Amino acid sequence: MTEWRKSSYSGDGDNCVEIGRGVGIRDSKAPATHLPVSAQAWSAFLALASAAAPVEQ
Repeated sequence: MTEWRKSSYSGDGDNCVEIGRGVGIRDSKAPATHLPVSAQAWSAFLALASAAAPVEQ
């Protein structure tokens, strides 16, 4: 059984994307399906998202 997590920015809402370590990502509104994502692809995504994030001042 995979433990799915959602962003802390999602609060108590159910309209978010969840991640499952070693499994992939899924839509919280359709938890029966998921998109498999490799560890390498996930790391690349995080690197790109971090680089594109606006800097808070």
